[in-house]
Amino acid sequence: MGGRARSAPRLFLRNIVEARSPLPTLPLKGGGGQSRVAVASPMNAIAAEAPSRAGVLPLVGSELAFDFTNTSSGRGGPRHMDHLRTPEHLLSWARHAKLLTPRDGRYIEKRLAADAALGAALLERALALREAIYAIGIACARGRRPRPEHVDALAHVHAGCIDKARLSPCEANFAWVWRPEDGIIEAILGPIALSALTTLSQADLTRIKQCGGEHCGWLFFDTTKNKRRRWCEMEVCGNRAKQKAHRARALRARGRGR
Repeated sequence: MGGRARSAPRLFLRNIVEARSPLPTLPLKGGGGQSRVAVASPMNAIAAEAPSRAGVLPLVGSELAFDFTNTSSGRGGPRHMDHLRTPEHLLSWARHAKLLTPRDGRYIEKRLAADAALGAALLERALALREAIYAIGIACARGRRPRPEHVDALAHVHAGCIDKARLSPCEANFAWVWRPEDGIIEAILGPIALSALTTLSQADLTRIKQCGGEHCGWLFFDTTKNKRRRWCEMEVCGNRAKQKAHRARALRARGRGR
């Protein structure tokens, strides 16, 4: 079965996926009408031409929901890249993140190839969910209360997915299970929304952090005992920051020597 266990408060998730009705859109109350969570995906020409790394991105968010938000790299910088530009990219990431069994992945691949409208709906709703979770995570990382419309959007997706799920025995307890015949969109987005909602409702929100790397933007749940994790990956953003600081010190030293 697809699924993975991580640090508390993650629930053990597994899903068996198929296709059918897409989730409803993400209506948000505001003003006199309805709006949607904005799906921000700016890419410059270089990023747009670069291949997606959805199937090989490091899964360093410590929570499924944050691994999902991290499918957008370099937020706020000149080399921002969205790795989920097609339904196939999303499927590649879902396989990589162990959301799907090999059988389920093959089934979804065939359905998406045969139904372009399903793929378009899946990608649209996935990006909307990702941006809502990212907005919530950024607010928590900055010590602020998330905006109600973002929380409502997450709850809305979660409710739609749980409506298609079954609570089934799993090892010593129970787990939400998304069956193939109950919908591709729900089965892919359901575990992600559940991860985000569980973290938001049960975790220490001061452990939600944003990588301190320049133009990184990735989110993670800090599982260290003393809450001192700063980087998505020490080997990447941490080393870059050290090298930048070293160059700055060297420049200052040369300036004083003149």
